[in-house]
Amino acid sequence: MDFGLHLEQTQKLIMTPELRQAITVLQLSSVELTEYVEQQVMENPLLEVKEHDPERQEDSPPPDKKEQDLEWIEYFQDRSDLGLSPNRGQREIIEQPNYEQFVTQAPTLAEYLNFQLSLISVSPDIKKFVQYLIGNLDARGYVGISLEEASEQLAVGQEKLEESLKILQSFDPPGVGARNLQECLTIQVNLLPEEHPIVRRLIDDFLPDLASGRLSKIAAKLNVSPQEIQKAADIVKTLEPKPGRNFSQQNDTRYIIPDVVVEKVEGEYVILVNDVAVPRLTINNTYRNVLAKNSSADQNTRQFVEEKLNAAAWLIRSIEQRRLTLYKVANCLVELQRDFLEHGVKQLKPLNLRKVADIVGVHESTVSRATSNKYIQTPQGVFEMKYFFSTGLSGTSGNQVSAESLKKILQEIVQGEDPATPLSDQKITELFDQRGVKISRRTVTKYRDELGIPSTTRRKRY
Repeated sequence: MDFGLHLEQTQKLIMTPELRQAITVLQLSSVELTEYVEQQVMENPLLEVKEHDPERQEDSPPPDKKEQDLEWIEYFQDRSDLGLSPNRGQREIIEQPNYEQFVTQAPTLAEYLNFQLSLISVSPDIKKFVQYLIGNLDARGYVGISLEEASEQLAVGQEKLEESLKILQSFDPPGVGARNLQECLTIQVNLLPEEHPIVRRLIDDFLPDLASGRLSKIAAKLNVSPQEIQKAADIVKTLEPKPGRNFSQQNDTRYIIPDVVVEKVEGEYVILVNDVAVPRLTINNTYRNVLAKNSSADQNTRQFVEEKLNAAAWLIRSIEQRRLTLYKVANCLVELQRDFLEHGVKQLKPLNLRKVADIVGVHESTVSRATSNKYIQTPQGVFEMKYFFSTGLSGTSGNQVSAESLKKILQEIVQGEDPATPLSDQKITELFDQRGVKISRRTVTKYRDELGIPSTTRRKRY
């Protein structure tokens, strides 16, 4: 062993700040990109939002290539926002959605209950206690605190809290203010026009057996026919176990803004990258004098402006590159999944990232980032772009069938079965085999669980 100096060449991928920013911009959704751009505009004085004015078009003399040898100079002369024509900008502004058509935020459960409380006549103390209980409701509409604990915190007797709880439980929606599932269902049964003793027994003593579909066992214990238990179970199913879930919650996502829109126009699919809401960026021309050769600015000022200018130029490029990459990937998905766009989920083909990456000419990770957290609006509905990448199984004819297509077929099979003799997973496997799809019983069970379809026992009707 000895020490020595050796010279060799190696290739390395260095993650520069600019490359990290380009990767970040690529994987942002339209809403996230808008927030990111607004933040960058605040941090970088050379960035400014371009206000489009179709009536005014400024002309600037062509730059002297001999004198202007810095890469950033061209951005001062470019007023077209990376090649976007004024007509296109005007069309995008005109086609912006009319937000008057959107419904405002729905009231929360607490707001709805407090409104009802304001309509009744109660003492100030009771009203305060009811408001306290409303403030302790969870997302299901259940009281998340015991009356003993509330009594200690409010320094009041449980009698007043019980009175307040009864007032709360009389409000709409039925079942609100319950402390558990049994109490929630009982409150709703009390509001039914007819008496149902078997329904009450199911709620009081047999909810676990009812959830597992053991109707014959319940019938034997109550000494009634399975048909009577079936009728009572149907009534229980009409009750709402979570009265609060139909109300909005704070910080809920109200709607999805698609990042890509696919429309069929005269038999052809047109792809639109929905980045209308993203601010159009340009570079502030005021700082041009700072970088001029005859500028009196000191070196530190010039260096600061150059750094911010390069950052601004790179951000604009990254946004444009994101737009182009997203368009190419969406165009590839449209071409590969045309049958899905025409006929629905049953025609969805298996697809992986590598195939799209090879067609587009980028790395798989780029396709993954381009489709991450993004949605596409199609004639079949709005889907997450990752939805189009699905594993599949081989049919007897050699064709590939996607997992989503198999799930759709599974739903149709279950919907068409005889409720008195529901199909077992093995029987469903045989039906798939008759359709030319080789699928195991375990896979059928897996897909059924993912779709929320109960087991054979729980689907049986008497």
